[in-house]
Amino acid sequence: MTKIQKNEIIESLSNEFKTSEAIVVADYRGTAHKDLESLRVAAAEVGAKVQVAKNSLVNIAIKNAEKEELTLEGTNIFIWSEDQISACKVADKFASTNKDTFSIKAGIIEGKAADAATVNQFAKLPGREELLGMLASVWMGPVRNFT
Repeated sequence: MTKIQKNEIIESLSNEFKTSEAIVVADYRGTAHKDLESLRVAAAEVGAKVQVAKNSLVNIAIKNAEKEELTLEGTNIFIWSEDQISACKVADKFASTNKDTFSIKAGIIEGKAADAATVNQFAKLPGREELLGMLASVWMGPVRNFT
């Protein structure tokens, strides 16, 4: 990989990470390419992005995006989104279906480093649409009870 290609990757990831609220780091060693493609499709459906990149390049991009740094080791895949929950939900769902080959290592949520347990807790939170549905149900409660 040439220095120009490395700089392009760093610049691209830096711009992406600046606007993202959640970055999930997972180990994908042993996961089939077909399964990783299904992860990319699932992430795209909720507005998240997935990329495999060298740890050193990602560390530089995280530093450029002014996020808290992580210790990255081994083979990693990075999932990020503009909201805190989407990337966590995609990673958690994929990790639960591919327990043997895919595991969440860590993440960055709202600019702060987070461990795997925190990422899993964010994955359990309801999404925006679910919260709006709950709010509408609460508002309609008195009308339902009145009739």
